[in-house]
Amino acid sequence: MTDYTDAPEELFDAEAANEQDDLFEHHRLSVDKGQQMVRIDKFLFDRLPATSRNRIQNAVKAGSVLVDSRPVKASYKVKPGEVIQVILAYPPRDTTIYPENIPLNILFEDEELLILNKPPGLVVHPGHGNPNGTLVNGLVYHLSNLPTYRNGEIRPGLVHRIDKDTSGLLVIAKSEYAMSHLAKQFFDHSIDRTYCALVWGDFDEDEGTVNAHIDRHPQDRIKMAAYPEGNKGKHAITHYKVLDRLGYVSLLQYKLETGRTHQIRVHSAHIGHPIFNDSTYGGNRVVKGTTFNKYKQFVENCFQIMPRMALHAQSLGFTHPTTGERLLFESPLPDDIQQVVEKWRHYIKFKPTEEEA
Repeated sequence: MTDYTDAPEELFDAEAANEQDDLFEHHRLSVDKGQQMVRIDKFLFDRLPATSRNRIQNAVKAGSVLVDSRPVKASYKVKPGEVIQVILAYPPRDTTIYPENIPLNILFEDEELLILNKPPGLVVHPGHGNPNGTLVNGLVYHLSNLPTYRNGEIRPGLVHRIDKDTSGLLVIAKSEYAMSHLAKQFFDHSIDRTYCALVWGDFDEDEGTVNAHIDRHPQDRIKMAAYPEGNKGKHAITHYKVLDRLGYVSLLQYKLETGRTHQIRVHSAHIGHPIFNDSTYGGNRVVKGTTFNKYKQFVENCFQIMPRMALHAQSLGFTHPTTGERLLFESPLPDDIQQVVEKWRHYIKFKPTEEEA
């Protein structure tokens, strides 16, 4: 389970998911020259005191323990000079999470995992300012019968997450093995994720790619920033495709190669197309359009219909941890984004003249 630290919930959004590369714990160990040959699970258990033997064994089983970049079995005996890499989701917080009967829109569930569709406005994990009433509290209630959920804590659970104001799909692990297997897929970028967003501005092209590193903003602690020169932060690539041109805004589909914090939002703002009503990255004002009073009022009406950023986790594809089946789940645009899109369609069809405005 992920350790979410004391950072504000605003720092963790749809990309990050992951659903995010940044949310995984990566151990890299070099085997000493004088090391005797010993089973790798024992070797790791002796050197990772905060990690249980069960977690290590499930990580090995899921292919998340690599020796010289190759997955190995639990019986493998380490040799001097080898480099061992361990990919795990972070362990659970020490804070007890209490179950709450919060409605969950579950699309799929079996013994290993569940897929749910998160509504906008629901915080994923308890934190400062949100001690309860979160998605995790609802999950603990829903899964309280499982033996893996002990003492009111969710163990395991979230492999990725989307933030409060983003709607859409999340996969939740229900076993240690599923957690390890899904974490490895996120790490390998073999998870297929698409997002849909309404953004400011029109595009000359039908599709494109943003390649700019992402790191914390130098002045604002709740923001991230793009660094196109690649000399700071972490590598990040976002592909986008124009689905609909609506005058001063566009409906886009995004596909992520990486999963950095705020990746879609940062990259969109970086290329001059902030997400509609994204208050953190400048989308909650008139970015494109006219100075007509009626136009300004129209935009304000849209903000009132959808008092959150227009970002939605649309599809999620991955390999099932135990069956090996490739699964794909899709979530249609929620009502608030759909209503705003329809308002823009109507606006460009019956756009008022300057005299009428």
